[in-house]
Amino acid sequence: MTAQQPRFGSVPEVRQALKDVAYLADEGISGVVYLADRLDKPVLVEGPAGTGKTQLAKSVAEMTGSRLIRLQCYEGLDESKALYEWNYKKQLLRIQAQRVAEDTGGKWDEIEEDIFSEDFLLTRPLLEAIRADEPVVLLIDEVDRVEVETEALLLEILSDYQVSIPEMGTVSATQIPLVFLTSNNTRELSEALKRRCLYLHIDYPSLEREKEIVLTRVPDVGDHLADQVVRIVRSIRQLDLKKHPSVSETLDWARTLVLLGIQNIDADQARDTLHVLLKYQSDITKAAKELATA
Repeated sequence: MTAQQPRFGSVPEVRQALKDVAYLADEGISGVVYLADRLDKPVLVEGPAGTGKTQLAKSVAEMTGSRLIRLQCYEGLDESKALYEWNYKKQLLRIQAQRVAEDTGGKWDEIEEDIFSEDFLLTRPLLEAIRADEPVVLLIDEVDRVEVETEALLLEILSDYQVSIPEMGTVSATQIPLVFLTSNNTRELSEALKRRCLYLHIDYPSLEREKEIVLTRVPDVGDHLADQVVRIVRSIRQLDLKKHPSVSETLDWARTLVLLGIQNIDADQARDTLHVLLKYQSDITKAAKELATA
C-alpha cells in the first residue's frame, strides 16, 4: 500500500469545500473529516436519524471527486452480501460444459482453477472499495443494524484494509478509502470497533445553522419563511414524540410551503401541513395542540 497525498490542507478548507457542495458543516464535523484523511482512520458517525450523517459521506465524495461505494446494513447481512461470493450458476455451467468435453482430456484440477478465478467472482461493496484504483469514499450505512459477527468482519477489514479469499489469496488495498460508518444507536457497538474509528456525533443543528441549511437547500424560500419554519420545528422537537422531525423533514416542509405559495405561515397552515413534517398521527395531534396554544 503506497503512501497517499493528503486530500485536504486544513480544517477551514474542508469546511469551505463542504459548503461548496451545499453541506453546511460546523468546526467539529470539518475537523473530524480532516483528521480521518490525515490519520487514515474510519469515522463512526452517530446521532438521530435525518441529521445529515449519510449526506456527510455523500458530500465528501462529491467534494473530493471520489467514487461513493455504499454498503446498506440490515439484519441478516452476511459476508456474501458485504464482501464477495462466487457465481455458483456460472460455475455449474462451466463444470457441465467440461463434462461434455471430457474426451478433450480436461482434468478436474484445471476446471477447479478456472471456476475459482476472477471471471466467476461477484464483488460486493467492501471488496469493491478495497480493490478500487481510483479514490473512494466507503459508506457503511446503519452499521448498528448488523449482527455482532458481521460487525467483527467489518472490524477485521477496516483494521488492515485487506481481504483474504481462500481460492485466490489476499487482496490488499492500493489506496485507503475514506470510510464513514453511520449509526442511529439502535444497539451498542463493540468497543473494538469504536476504538478503530474517529467518533463524530451529529445532533440537530442550532437554530441559526438550520435556517442557513434551509436557505441553502430550498430554492425560492424567503428569509422570513425560513426563520418561521426552523422556529416551529424547534418548538415541536421539544415535545414528547415518537419521532422528532429531522433536518431532511424540515427541508421537505419548507419545500412544501414554497410550492403552496406560502410566504408567511400561520397556525392553520402549519397544522394543515404537519403530515409532511411528522410521521405518526399521535405526534401530529400533539404538535397541533402545541401550535394552537402558541
